[in-house]
Amino acid sequence: MPVTSSSPATAGHAVLRAAVADWFARAARDLPWRASDRSPWGVLVSEVMLQQTPVVRVEPAWRSWMERWPEPADLARADTAEVLRAWGRLGYPRRALRLQECAAVVVDRHDGVVPRTEDELRALPGVGEYTAAAVLAFAYGRRAVVVDTNVRRVLARTIDGVALPAPSYTAAERALATALTPADDADAARWAAASMELGALVCTARAPRCDACPVAELCAWRAAGSPPDEHAGRRRTQAWHGTDRQCRGRVMATLREADGPVDRSALVEAWVPGATSMADDGGPTAPATLAGTGGPATPRSTTGAAGGHPGTRSDVATRLAQLDRAIAGLIEDGLAEQDSAGRLHLPS
Repeated sequence: MPVTSSSPATAGHAVLRAAVADWFARAARDLPWRASDRSPWGVLVSEVMLQQTPVVRVEPAWRSWMERWPEPADLARADTAEVLRAWGRLGYPRRALRLQECAAVVVDRHDGVVPRTEDELRALPGVGEYTAAAVLAFAYGRRAVVVDTNVRRVLARTIDGVALPAPSYTAAERALATALTPADDADAARWAAASMELGALVCTARAPRCDACPVAELCAWRAAGSPPDEHAGRRRTQAWHGTDRQCRGRVMATLREADGPVDRSALVEAWVPGATSMADDGGPTAPATLAGTGGPATPRSTTGAAGGHPGTRSDVATRLAQLDRAIAGLIEDGLAEQDSAGRLHLPS
């Protein structure tokens, strides 16, 4: 019988939790931040890395990171440029800066020990509601309402009978997640991990594996005939190719891979391959500034991460403007600095 939002928490919800917990005991992935010897710092690092990056990319980066900076004090005194290089292609590199700031606060205010209360955790740089709850549950085995996109999807389907949750987290979802969280610390922590894992491995956004689901017989969405997403028209997909985000990523990759400061010509070549050859034909040249200073581009090829030859002169101008925005934004965000010659480099 399907479990609904009106089912008594002591009945249907308990059955749902037990079925998911039993499945988790058999199917849970062997992830390093779940190991018995994990540290609270290791859990916090994993949660920051996992905020917007899939597990398959995070796991090797996390292992390398923890070997290099196993304690907050190690990261707090590290060179920021090396921190950004170690972050690599995990994306959204401001997280790396916030994590280093977080490490410094843990050292300065908490004697190097990750705090054990929600208020103290949420006061750390880069730590919000979800991350604080996850650290409480997974590092300290405490009761916390842990809700990520996977948990939202599991509850939307099994309890509310809809394909996917609303685009934005609602008060009703929060109330339901709170009601489903067991009172016991250990049970609550187990439920948090198990419900997240179910969403990640079985109750996926696309092509859910209902035939392998431990709560298929309890699922309200399946009982309703698996109706389509009622919010489909309100969802936005994030483009990547040719966007300012891709440009920022290309600049950051160039800076990470460089042995020293990078002049504008290398950045132009990385983002607008072939721009100078168009200038030789009377088209636009690379702007003479690198957020203020710099020199002309010297192309090496006509293909690149931005999508090959830049095309028309108008295309070149558009992409050079993107590059200017990316450089200015990276400097403003503290992800890059300029030297006296106007060359760009990672922060020291």
